[in-house]
Amino acid sequence: MSRENARVGHLRPCLSRATVMLFVLLCAQSGVAGETSYSPYAGEEIPRQLLWGDTHVHSSWSVDAGNSGNTQVTPDDAFRFARGEEVEAHNGMKVRLRRPLDFFLLSDHAEYMGVMPRLDQGDKLARSTEAGERWYEFRKNKQYREIFKEFVFSMLDNKDVIDNKPLQASVWQDVIANAERYNDPGVFTAFIGFEWTAIPNGNNRHRNVIFADGAERTAQVVPYSSFDSLDPEDLWQYLSDYEEKTGGRVMAIPHNSNSSGGQMFAVETVSGEPIDRDYAERRMRFERLLEVTQYKGDSETHPFLSPDDEFADYETWVDTNLGGQPNKPSMLAHSYARSALGLGIDFEASIGINPFKFGMIGSTDSHTGFAAGAEDNFWGKFSSSEASADRWKKPFFPSLGPDRPPLPIQVYEWQMAASGYAAVWAHENTRTSIFEAMSRKETYATTGPRIVVRVFAGWDFEPGDEHTPDLAIKGYADGVPMGGDLTGAAKGQSPRLLIAALKDPEGANLDRVQVIKGVRDAKGDLTEQVYDVAVSGGRKIGADGRVREVVGSTVDIADASYVNSIGATSLSVVWQDPDFDRKEHAFYYVRVIEIPKPRWTAYDAKYFETKMGDEVKMVTQDRAYTSPIWYTP
Repeated sequence: MSRENARVGHLRPCLSRATVMLFVLLCAQSGVAGETSYSPYAGEEIPRQLLWGDTHVHSSWSVDAGNSGNTQVTPDDAFRFARGEEVEAHNGMKVRLRRPLDFFLLSDHAEYMGVMPRLDQGDKLARSTEAGERWYEFRKNKQYREIFKEFVFSMLDNKDVIDNKPLQASVWQDVIANAERYNDPGVFTAFIGFEWTAIPNGNNRHRNVIFADGAERTAQVVPYSSFDSLDPEDLWQYLSDYEEKTGGRVMAIPHNSNSSGGQMFAVETVSGEPIDRDYAERRMRFERLLEVTQYKGDSETHPFLSPDDEFADYETWVDTNLGGQPNKPSMLAHSYARSALGLGIDFEASIGINPFKFGMIGSTDSHTGFAAGAEDNFWGKFSSSEASADRWKKPFFPSLGPDRPPLPIQVYEWQMAASGYAAVWAHENTRTSIFEAMSRKETYATTGPRIVVRVFAGWDFEPGDEHTPDLAIKGYADGVPMGGDLTGAAKGQSPRLLIAALKDPEGANLDRVQVIKGVRDAKGDLTEQVYDVAVSGGRKIGADGRVREVVGSTVDIADASYVNSIGATSLSVVWQDPDFDRKEHAFYYVRVIEIPKPRWTAYDAKYFETKMGDEVKMVTQDRAYTSPIWYTP
């Protein structure tokens, strides 16, 4: 166990079952645990609740959402929708989730948070500046695009045109009250937080800030915006100051590394200094998770970076930053999760600590207020792109008028992904328990479906352990869960992964389970390997660890339907790394892939009886990505 992880106390040591049982007996004999019970679960501390959530949704209180069609879906509506209630969309249709979420963060932008509804109410404080009065007139006359343009210019120029601190403080109290009203411990967890939306030159540095605490602590601060600083190190200082001042806990979750122009995982700081131990420690204290998949594309890997991975080109967003500027190939390694994990173990070897040791989650980044991540229930990025016959061809980047040149690259709505959700293994559905699970990285991402995945790594798992009725007890006793660490392999030992995956009970069957491995070899080179470790349909895994035969497809595009006559309802395995070198730094994570099914565009084409261009994808294979497990020599 690394010194860092021992300090934060989020990992379990890799103990044998005999050692665990001896400890239990000693405790019982000494009177620490009381008398032993017939119930094997008495006193158990294993996190057994799999909770589903979205930590990235915007309501009409976000200035971009509120001026691109979302004029009516309030924070109340967003919370109600997340917990399973029916809400009306702007196009008049009724919207509802098939299954409620367990937890939710309404992450409205810190920049101009809540200004739009205050202006609509004629609030004197919101109108007390020159820009506030101008925006009030725009809203009154429904000139939403004028405000949207000013917002974009202010973000690109990093200038707060409202600059109204009393208004910011007042709105924040309302944000806190909204979350407190819907937080129902044990039933539905409503987190308090916001989005820090730094976007220098169009390069995405965005982070969602999520507090573990309630009103008593969060009311002692106000949100930190990109107008305060564009440097994430300054954001971490704000988070550190919050914890010191209040005794609370908080973290930041980066997203859309794919559109960061190589800045999300750069090997230098914003000021151009090499990353050192201090930087790495602060980053891993406050950025323990990465939102790896969402509406604006998937950030697991890129086909340029993983040319031998036939599943790499999944919902790859157009190679551009958020300013429409094209990415250079050299930026990609610093923009995607898999390559960043490799850069992290390289830093571990050189400076003794890994600055990119993150777990994975998914979320939507919906600006409609609807946390809708399913292919058959996709409501678009913005309310102006809610379900309609022609939304597929609408441009994502709006025209900003003749005073700004056209963007080099345009993105269209059909290129948006219906994705994703965060899965958390927790003890209970409360802010504290979920935040603790996130801190120890016992989380995973899905691109929408609710696939159930558990992964443990250890030295002593044996083939057949995957059939253990209570797999979790075996996993925790003899290994570490996703997000954990293995260290110091003995000669002849090799990591063994205990993996179990179960299909979404209301979704598609499973195609395969894969282990993604990254290694820093003796020469200091970073390499990756994809292993098929459990596959459906009786297909055979080759000597190279791969299955080349595809699972097939039952998709009827015209009918936007599929059947589960192929694939598997569950896949489980004990897999031992055949290429392990105990002297090399490595990471492992699991990718679970469903059989093909209709993409959201196929559902649109059927419902609206519309013909889309040949370039539009109609079939998808949704998936899950677990948080990694790291091996350190």
